[in-house]
Amino acid sequence: MIRMRAAGLPMYDLPELHAATDAWWAGLARALRREGIEDVPDSLTRDLHTEDIWRCENLLLSQTCGYNMIDSWSSRLTYVATPCYTAPGCEGPLYSSVIVVPAASSAQTVSDIRGLRCVINGYGSHSGCNALRATVAPFARDGRFFGSVVVSGGHATSVSMLQNGEADVAAIDCITYTLMARVRPGLAERLRVVGRTVSAPVGPYVSGHGQSGDFLARLRNGLAEAMLDPRLADAREDLLLGGMEVLPIARYAEIGRLETEALELGYRDFEPSGPSRYRC
Repeated sequence: MIRMRAAGLPMYDLPELHAATDAWWAGLARALRREGIEDVPDSLTRDLHTEDIWRCENLLLSQTCGYNMIDSWSSRLTYVATPCYTAPGCEGPLYSSVIVVPAASSAQTVSDIRGLRCVINGYGSHSGCNALRATVAPFARDGRFFGSVVVSGGHATSVSMLQNGEADVAAIDCITYTLMARVRPGLAERLRVVGRTVSAPVGPYVSGHGQSGDFLARLRNGLAEAMLDPRLADAREDLLLGGMEVLPIARYAEIGRLETEALELGYRDFEPSGPSRYRC
């Protein structure tokens, strides 16, 4: 029996966008097969937690947080390419996060969110935690800036907590925020952007550990072909996909630098109090 490889694209796979993600994968799978890659699955894996997808020994392709290119995951995953998105706040292979509050909040700027209840998607997330930390760390007092910090487990849950009055401020990556505003009417009216974080490389496409140079070249060729396939134009537009670049892996060190600079300033709001699984 042929054992199909695993593939999952969980980062921006909102339920409302499953059809678009599936269409994108169908076209990408065709392109990968044309590159001579065998055992390409017909469908994406959605019944595993994100981290469990990344752990699959037979992982063909997934997308991960940029943080994982500089932490313990870097020894388990192989960088393939960095997708480029068309959302406001993206520029080429870079993206940023929007700092949002409920529409009724009195906060107008980043300085106004001092002392508020912050929700992050996870301590291991760049877009929801690290980028926000880098933004507020210079303004912290005695290592603190927010009144409290809670972990939601995902950007969508963070948004729900803001809307339900369970939190006052969050950082949501600009791709997720734009996608959610498109598919969930009224979101833009219920939340308000008070700032943006600095930019960093978008979470990359990755494959399993130890892939050969030839195999990576085939993956990249397949991705490049799919990014130009006119039959996939609607899916790419729905997912805000605008292309891809192959970056030097050292570019992801920018994410670690932001963390280091914030910690050197003595900022401690985002020190985890226990283990946290996360979605970037």
